[in-house]
Amino acid sequence: MHDGFVPAHGPQQGFAEAIDRHIEEHFGPVEFVYHEIASHLVGVHVYVVAPTEERPYRTLITSGMSVLPMTVPEGHDISPYAELMLCLPADWPLSRLTGLHDDPTDWPLRVLKQVARLPHEYGTWIGEWHSVPNGDPAQPYATDTPFTGVVLTPMLRVPPEARTIAVGGGTRIALLALIPLHPEEIAVKVERGTDALIEVLDRGRVTELLEPRRPSYA
Repeated sequence: MHDGFVPAHGPQQGFAEAIDRHIEEHFGPVEFVYHEIASHLVGVHVYVVAPTEERPYRTLITSGMSVLPMTVPEGHDISPYAELMLCLPADWPLSRLTGLHDDPTDWPLRVLKQVARLPHEYGTWIGEWHSVPNGDPAQPYATDTPFTGVVLTPMLRVPPEARTIAVGGGTRIALLALIPLHPEEIAVKVERGTDALIEVLDRGRVTELLEPRRPSYA
């Protein structure tokens, strides 16, 4: 774990360009980008894709988590490179001038950045069906939301080929969705395992599109 500030590595040009192409091809035109100026370990920028007729909601996608490889243990056949995404309702209040700390509606952006840095801060890795609570004990992300953690899942609102970003030379970046969870849903994952959580999410037809008032399905 890194206790102090470590300046971010510069972008790998091939990675950044591959992410840009992938977003345009599979998600739509970029409306604007939340750029990071001073970054710890990795510079995590968040691309905001405008609603389209086919995808009538905003899509938020990170670019920068994959600047460094994650520390994946031997025997795990997954890419050490990953980026994250989630979708917000079209009427979600997003300010282009947000400071990411002052506005309670900014919490999805903060979560994307926090989880993107986590494997680099702790020398570990995250992949499909890993869950990340918001603190210990877990607390709601904002005063007006019930969610106290997230789980990383495959994206459901895209074709399968959108789940992986091809960089070239055989290098691929996994693009994983973040789904916010109620405390009871996190407890299902901890106490009963991944399959039980998948059943819970399937029952509620939960996807990467955030439903801010959805009930717990646990």
